[in-house]
Amino acid sequence: MTAEPSGDVTQLLVDWSNGDGDALDKLMPVVYDELHDLAARYLRRERQGHTLQTTALVNEAYLRLIDQTRIDWKNSLQFYALAARMMRRILVDHARSHRYKKRGGGAPKIPLDDAPQISVERAPDYVAVDDALKELAEIDPELASIVELRFFGGFKNSEIGQHLGMSVPTIVRRWRVAKAWLYRYMTSQATDGA
Repeated sequence: MTAEPSGDVTQLLVDWSNGDGDALDKLMPVVYDELHDLAARYLRRERQGHTLQTTALVNEAYLRLIDQTRIDWKNSLQFYALAARMMRRILVDHARSHRYKKRGGGAPKIPLDDAPQISVERAPDYVAVDDALKELAEIDPELASIVELRFFGGFKNSEIGQHLGMSVPTIVRRWRVAKAWLYRYMTSQATDGA
């Protein structure tokens, strides 16, 4: 995360949640660059030719964020963490839609011999990662938050610690546990599905 006037963001969020409509208009220019960087990090992991562009991801996430009217905003980290979660949800929804269309999605069925040759490019399987994070959240919600903030949100350990109220060494230890759990889970899912 880059340094931005987090006090300004926090104050705008508080003002907005207190009903100040002008605060919302002032918020986007202040947070746009950080949201754009966050979206770019997500999309760097995507396959070539992905139909969702960085600006579209930012705009969709922002629209979902401004629908969050019942949040008691405490700081800018809370906002960016929620933005990271929204972007992940958007990409998961997009991936699920892409899988649906890829598998026919209501299109007429044609014989396999008539189907064109398709090249498959490896991209992150957001659906599989989302499933893994949901499973991890059931076991240990704190670990799932650390993964989401660090891997998807690009937060530093100190920022995660501040957001979750933990020390940096604790975040480092918990990150190692989360990575090991995800590796085991994803590996077992890959072998079970094969």
